[in-house]
Amino acid sequence: MHVLIVTDQHADSLGGAQVSIRQQQAALTEAGHLATVVAPRLHRPHPPRVHDIDLPSMRITRDGEYGMSWPGRRIDRLLLQRLGQLPPVDVVHVQGDFWGALIGYRIARLLHAPVVHTLHNDVDSGTRAVTPLAGLVFVALRAWRRMLLGRSLPVSPRARGAWRYLAELTAAARVVISPSAHFARRLHEHGVEGAIVMPTGVDDRLIAQAQAGAEPQESAPIRLVWLGRMSSEKRIVEAVEAFAASERAAAASAELHVYGHGLLEAMVRRRIDELGISSRVRLYGAVSHPEALRAIARSDALLQTSVGFETQGMTVYEASALGTPVVFCDRAIADEVDVRPSWVTAGTSTADLVRAIDEAVAAIEQNRADGRELRVTGVDRMRWLQSRLTEQMLRRYRALIGARTTVRRSGAAASSDHEDRSADQGNH
Repeated sequence: MHVLIVTDQHADSLGGAQVSIRQQQAALTEAGHLATVVAPRLHRPHPPRVHDIDLPSMRITRDGEYGMSWPGRRIDRLLLQRLGQLPPVDVVHVQGDFWGALIGYRIARLLHAPVVHTLHNDVDSGTRAVTPLAGLVFVALRAWRRMLLGRSLPVSPRARGAWRYLAELTAAARVVISPSAHFARRLHEHGVEGAIVMPTGVDDRLIAQAQAGAEPQESAPIRLVWLGRMSSEKRIVEAVEAFAASERAAAASAELHVYGHGLLEAMVRRRIDELGISSRVRLYGAVSHPEALRAIARSDALLQTSVGFETQGMTVYEASALGTPVVFCDRAIADEVDVRPSWVTAGTSTADLVRAIDEAVAAIEQNRADGRELRVTGVDRMRWLQSRLTEQMLRRYRALIGARTTVRRSGAAASSDHEDRSADQGNH
């Protein structure tokens, strides 16, 4: 089977969707299939990826982390040329919402291949978080989609703004996937119909390696960890400020370990200095996925600080699989993951996060005093493993390929029947 994965950003760029794409590609390859990732070229040094097709792109962030490829006939020709050197594509799996999605649907049409579309992003919330002109952006997105893909199939009248764009985009997909139940409900409420729930998995091998390398922390300072992109919607500044305001964390000499980078990195460093907590906060920058998992495994608790933005809890799934408790700010994610111990903020303020951190530190201290390490228990950690979820995805792919083959055979039979009738008529 050849699965063509088309996405907005290079698989080696920073982000939860990119992690999930790398994991899916690795799992499909291990299962004996070919998974080719199509994405914009990355504008910074990175190891070559053998099974990727890097598209011409323009840099859209100063650090070269993210790029944009312009959909159109030039990209179509380039992709067809590159794909001509590979086995035929059986399924196109779109894992993007913007240029990657448009490129994916165009190439699927040219290849006559079925489309599976995983919706990773809350386009409505994400766009509103970065621009006051979100309404105009949504109109532009719909016009762009129509220019490149033509008229859409009818969609729900409930779909408005960003949701109408997503509904029109996914109307051509054979399968639409949401990585969480809470986002699937949100999609349905806003008129994007038919999404099935299939969470992003965690890498079986890397989880096992991280668990094997984790050491008990009883004698070390209490360690809280935050991972992600340093952007406003991730609330990294609020996480730092809440940690600084937690008297319980200060009394326990707790440390905050931060992994990741982004536009707010300079602001985060400045706030750490202003708050006088530089001796207790460590910034590691961007690290490899295995290193990030080891950091989670070594920590006493993970801070999940975004609210209403995430379509899934990628780092939360990983923490739960590794047995690391979580401080949640997003109740929808907390309810879906449903692990113990965990702490959920009562609201979205920094003070609410301070109280949750206090509760977590107190519980960790109490367990250490009793000679125990506080870890997640009583949950099926296997439910997040990529191997399980890849097999579910493969069943979906096989069903689509089977249906496609049936349609082709039916079409061929109908054509043959028509030719026979024509021949009969010609003989009379």
